[in-house]
Amino acid sequence: MQVQARFGETDALGHIINNTSYFVYLEEARIRFFESLGYSMELNDWKFILASTKCDFVSQGYFDQLLTVKTYVSRIGSKSFQLEHDIICSQTQQLIAKGNAIVVYYDFVNQKSDVLPELLKEGLKSYLLPA
Repeated sequence: MQVQARFGETDALGHIINNTSYFVYLEEARIRFFESLGYSMELNDWKFILASTKCDFVSQGYFDQLLTVKTYVSRIGSKSFQLEHDIICSQTQQLIAKGNAIVVYYDFVNQKSDVLPELLKEGLKSYLLPA
């Protein structure tokens, strides 16, 4: 996924990307990832909750910089999986930030985690980081 850093996502001086903006980029990457697996983004059919997320800031990002967010799967459990994200400068390939998220497959009707369907596991395996 690519994103162009907008002015409103920068610090008070308007040049360095604010740390909170990276979490917006990671959320957008997760949504695009779920869509690539064939999951609807309709709220009445939502299947995922976020159990944990973090972001390590490696380099500075700047206003109007084109960024690429690469998403990989690092772990597949019985009810959850872990995603890894690399945010890189599209022009230089410099690593800007690294993020990860633990995502739980969730049954909102019964308000509890649910077992990952086999079809989802198969889709996740195609994005699995090599060991």
